[in-house]
Amino acid sequence: MIILRPVIASIALLIPSAAQAAALDGAQMPWPWTLPFAGILLSIALCPLLVPKIWHGHYGKIALGWAAVTLAAIAAFFGAPAALAAFVHAALAEYMSFIILLFALYVVAGGILVTGTLRGTPGTNLAILAFGTAIASVVGTTGASMILIRPLIRANAGRTGNAHVAVFFIFLVANIGGALSPLGDPPLFVGFLRGVDFFWTAQHLWLQTTIVAVLVLAVFFALDTYKFRSDVPAQAKEPAVTLAVRGRRNIVLIALIVAAILLSAAWQPGIDFDVYGTKVGLQNLARDLALIVIALASLWLTPDEHRAANGFTFEPIREVAILFAAIFVAIIPVLAMLQAGSDGTFAFLLQAVTARDGTPHEAAYFWLTGALSGFLDNAPTYLVFFELASGDARELMGPMAGTLAAISMGAVYMGALSYIGNAPNLMIYAIATEQGVRMPSFFAYVMWAACVLVPVFLLLTLLPISPILKPF
Repeated sequence: MIILRPVIASIALLIPSAAQAAALDGAQMPWPWTLPFAGILLSIALCPLLVPKIWHGHYGKIALGWAAVTLAAIAAFFGAPAALAAFVHAALAEYMSFIILLFALYVVAGGILVTGTLRGTPGTNLAILAFGTAIASVVGTTGASMILIRPLIRANAGRTGNAHVAVFFIFLVANIGGALSPLGDPPLFVGFLRGVDFFWTAQHLWLQTTIVAVLVLAVFFALDTYKFRSDVPAQAKEPAVTLAVRGRRNIVLIALIVAAILLSAAWQPGIDFDVYGTKVGLQNLARDLALIVIALASLWLTPDEHRAANGFTFEPIREVAILFAAIFVAIIPVLAMLQAGSDGTFAFLLQAVTARDGTPHEAAYFWLTGALSGFLDNAPTYLVFFELASGDARELMGPMAGTLAAISMGAVYMGALSYIGNAPNLMIYAIATEQGVRMPSFFAYVMWAACVLVPVFLLLTLLPISPILKPF
């Protein structure tokens, strides 16, 4: 996957520019175009439950099948050049930077080994979740998850019921905690690439994020305390905790990842490469190359025993890369239909986010962005509503700041509503399952998220908690 960008670019550049196709016209796409995307979502949801052996042995083929159906349908109705242009755009403009950043954070964070004596008591679990939530916007939700998920699983290995710990870890560390920087969560990285200032979300969403995180942590502590008393009633006293961190040079490499992202925003050479209709900026190529080099440096500099002790394998990131590659292809028609606005099948969404006087309706942006982010993947969903609201980062950070805040919060917070809402969710699920945790099924997880998170989000909707985000 990592070398796919130059391969696609090389092939596409060989095709005459006259063959380049215009963007797909979503106004010409009725609802059946959503079927391949619904198919891959249902495959991810149902196959591990109904046919686990077939799924785990052939999920790549199943995902590729849905992607192939999507591209074949586009080629049949709009022509092969349109299908190729749509694929190149999805790969180069949306998927590649997304998966390269995840890969770099996964590899580098996987080289940080936390050792010591930890027992999964409510106090210890709460401290780990709170710490992970706090650092998620600094090292990324992927980075924080990779650093802490295995120590957390080991600490709770002796408990009879421990799946809820991983579920709340997904809620907090893999999603809510990443709301304060583009490095934190993929949707905000997409906004950063579109011109949103690096520190904008930290400045404007810190209060909302703090309230949501504290409430979810409180629910977790109450639930974990109840379960802990049932699991180990005779071991209520916490032992002394002794911790050590190895592979600390990877912390420096994470700082280099942050620097690479910041520099890509500051350095604007004005050089773009047109790859079959998709503009690829030199600064973005340089950033992605730097991230790959940093990941390779981590593999070279980190002793193998550190990764072995972490239980580090490439299978979780491989699964995420394959499934999200197919998702990014299958979602092409859905995004085109959304972008058609009032002329498309989803015209009702545009009406829902616009008040009668023509102004944006922040509550609708928050809930619609969030609800779709939970099941369509939050990065492309953020982009759709970003474009629907204005598409102009300066305007969205200025007079439309409440709208941008609502879109950002919806995409990040509600990415926790399903395993596929945010890439780290699926990665944590794969690691936890690999480590023997009996994780809830797709639909059971959705029920967990609905019961815990939706009431918190409803409260957030009703509270006038920030001057930048008008009371909903």
